[in-house]
Formats: sequence, C-alpha cells, structure tokens
Amino acid sequence: MRFLTAIAVFVLCEVAANAAPSPAGRWQGIVQIPGLPLHATIDLDQDRSGAWIGSIIVPELAIKNIALTGIALHVDTLTFAIKGVLAEQGEPPAAFEARLDSSDTMSGTFTQAGNHAPFALRRIGMAQVDLPARNTPVAKPMEGKWVGEYELAGYPRQVTVTFTNHGNDPASVEFVIVGKKVNNLPVDVVQRDGDFVRIESHEFGINWEGHLRGGELAGTYEQGPVELPLVLKRPQGESK
Repeated sequence: MRFLTAIAVFVLCEVAANAAPSPAGRWQGIVQIPGLPLHATIDLDQDRSGAWIGSIIVPELAIKNIALTGIALHVDTLTFAIKGVLAEQGEPPAAFEARLDSSDTMSGTFTQAGNHAPFALRRIGMAQVDLPARNTPVAKPMEGKWVGEYELAGYPRQVTVTFTNHGNDPASVEFVIVGKKVNNLPVDVVQRDGDFVRIESHEFGINWEGHLRGGELAGTYEQGPVELPLVLKRPQGESK
C-alpha cells in the first residue's frame, strides 16, 4: 500500500510540474515593429464563470485599456486579438499568438493587416483588467434623434445619433456617420452619468462623449489618437 501511495504522489507531482503556467496577470514588453517599437501592457484574467478576459495599453498608438477578444489557451499556447482598433472594416483584427515560455515570460508573433512582428512579454504583477462598462438608460431629455457634423482628413461627415430607452434596461443607440459612404456603427457601450453620456463602437474604434447643455449635446468625437469637437443638436424643426 505504501508503494502504491508513493507512486500516486510521484505521478501527481509530475503532472503539477509539467502543467502549463497560467497566463493570468499583468504583462509588459515590446512588439518589435521595424522603426516603431511598441510598448505593450497586457492584462489577462478569468471572470467568475472561468472565461478569459483582458485589456491592452499601447501608448504609441493611443490605445488605453482596449478590450481583448477571442482569448484562447491551448496547453502552453495563447491567442487573443484587440477588439475594434487597428483593423479596417472587413479585415481580421490585430492579433497575438504567444507561447508561454515560463510562468513569467511569453513570446510570439503579432499580426496586423497582413504584417507580422515578434514580441516578448514579462509578467510584472497581478492583472488589472479594465472590465466592460455597464450600459444604462439615458436621461429622458436625451431620448430621440440628434444630428451634427465634423470634418476629418478634409472631408465633412454627417452624424445622426438616436437614443431609445427601454424602461430600466440599457438604451439602444442608432449611430450613423455619412461621409463617402454610409456607416451604421454598432454600439457596444451607452453609459449615462448625470448630464453626460458616452457611446462606443468597438468595431470601428470610434467613441463619442457629450454633455447635455442648453438643449444640445456638446461633445467630443474620438477615433484612435484623433479627438475632434462634435456638437449634436435636434434636427431642424424638431424638438423633444
């Protein structure tokens, strides 16, 4: 019996010793883009259901706490993508494929728009994942249609935003930008705080945040490092 117990203990120790390290934690390192090395901070963790969640910071690209998607762990290989930025519509997202070299190091390949670059990361501490914002209804005076205009790269853009409340459930938002073509942006986040409201379209990497003031929504349009004033008003002849 002692002999069998000893064998069982030995097998369990071997399994533990050979188990792949967990990628949970805060990782920092460099993506070796030729001529533009990128300093990346990546947070990986598991939620209460055991699903992987994560976020990324890349100062050189003005990426701050953007959510990661498609996080998958296969023994000692980890894959994940950046949600909503660094990819044109219809293109695959910018993605990482990594090997967990040890409990505190990982390395692999970063892919974006068909280009590839090596990266190496080191675990520096516990994960600080930026969790998705909780969506909310909007204030009653914000309900309905709003229009505005901004200019980007020399071209005017017409914007229409329509807020619809559903009782205590999160509001739904129609977010349309018309330039050379019509873009009906999917909205991932709609969050109201007092007289402020913020909407985010992760697929397009576009955000807008406004302040209800004097019958208009005075706000800022954000797309990557670009920030532009964008004031929304009621359509002419229409009031709420």
